[in-house]
Amino acid sequence: MTEFLTTADNRRIAYDLTPGQGPGVVFLGGFRSDKEGTKALALEAWARARGAAFLRFDYSGHGQSSGDFLDGAIGDWFEDALAAVTALTEGPQVLVGSSMGGWISLLLARAIPARVAGLVTIAAAPDFTEDSMWAGFDAAQRRQLAEEGQVALPSEYSDGPYIITRRLIDEGRSRLVLRDPLPLPFPVRMLQGTADADVLPEVALRLLAHADSPDLRLTMVKDADHRFSTLACLRLIEATVEEVLALHQPA
Repeated sequence: MTEFLTTADNRRIAYDLTPGQGPGVVFLGGFRSDKEGTKALALEAWARARGAAFLRFDYSGHGQSSGDFLDGAIGDWFEDALAAVTALTEGPQVLVGSSMGGWISLLLARAIPARVAGLVTIAAAPDFTEDSMWAGFDAAQRRQLAEEGQVALPSEYSDGPYIITRRLIDEGRSRLVLRDPLPLPFPVRMLQGTADADVLPEVALRLLAHADSPDLRLTMVKDADHRFSTLACLRLIEATVEEVLALHQPA
């Protein structure tokens, strides 16, 4: 059942919380996705069957949460995630970050490492506003962004184009995680499809090389695309989360 959390910034965050044993599992969705996605629902069913606590939620401007998507930026969605994890869960959590949610999970790990039991990323997209969007803009698009405050990008995941705002790009520069040391003092498992055209495998390899973790592994899945939602991919996600939960050592 969907409930709502009002944050310190007066944003209403829609969430579904499944009670269970800890460490809990928190699903962090991607850019313009919501808590009703295939991976979130499959993982919730798995957690319920296992008796694990599970949280899925919508960032502001996404799904059933308050706000306009075009007003948001990485920092806002990180703050939403931080509020949800700290207010709605207890003890260490395994964070499962999909695409942009991978970036958000890394920001959470940096902010509240003591609350993170482990990390599972699925096609993680750290720093994508800078390294994918901004780096991919041509001179005309950069000029349009500066003068008009937004630019439209085609998308195969929705009916209309992605509207990228200048604030999304500018604010994202204060949230980058691949430019400075990135300690991840817990088990980390990264999942990546070789046929992902949105987050290239090179991004996963860069994160693998950059992060500092005592136990970090990357699994590449041949021919899997960015959705990573086939039955085989869903089973792999579940098995990977199970592995990380088993590795947790209570303090």
